[in-house]
Amino acid sequence: MKTLIATFLLLLGFSLSGQDNIYDFTVTDISGSEFQMRTLKGKKVLIVNTASECGLTPQYEGLEKLYQEYKEEDFIIIGFPANNFKKQEPGSNEEIAEFCQKNYGVSFPMMAKISVKGKDIHPLYEWLTNKELNGVMDAEVRWNFQKFMIDENGKFVDVAYPREKPYSKKIISWLSE
Repeated sequence: MKTLIATFLLLLGFSLSGQDNIYDFTVTDISGSEFQMRTLKGKKVLIVNTASECGLTPQYEGLEKLYQEYKEEDFIIIGFPANNFKKQEPGSNEEIAEFCQKNYGVSFPMMAKISVKGKDIHPLYEWLTNKELNGVMDAEVRWNFQKFMIDENGKFVDVAYPREKPYSKKIISWLSE
């Protein structure tokens, strides 16, 4: 039913989210402060849902290395801790921040823990995962460390699924465009 309503509204020229890019979203960072996504204008953005107790958690190392290598080229990574998959992110925001810093030296921005799927999905992730909203593709979050590529205009470009490492050919090609 939701899809039918969304399709009807889109045919009439309406958008459910009101956003055709990420710049109208406001999220909360891991310290509890508001983070305006519009501050990312002009940058390529890699949005990643993260977890501290996952077999893919070592991807933090590659993400940090990628961030350090490309951050001077108008690139940023935004981490969104989520506890949606087998409760692999059980900690508080403070515990997550400490874990990321202590174990991986994470310096890219981390946001407050959110839900990336289900009935309580965060509005940003609803936009990222729904073609009717992002205009590109449906990209349901399959697991922790799924990577969404956003261009310099805040538009959804593509997704790298969880097992694709931060230095995958797809991500490096996108960064080199």
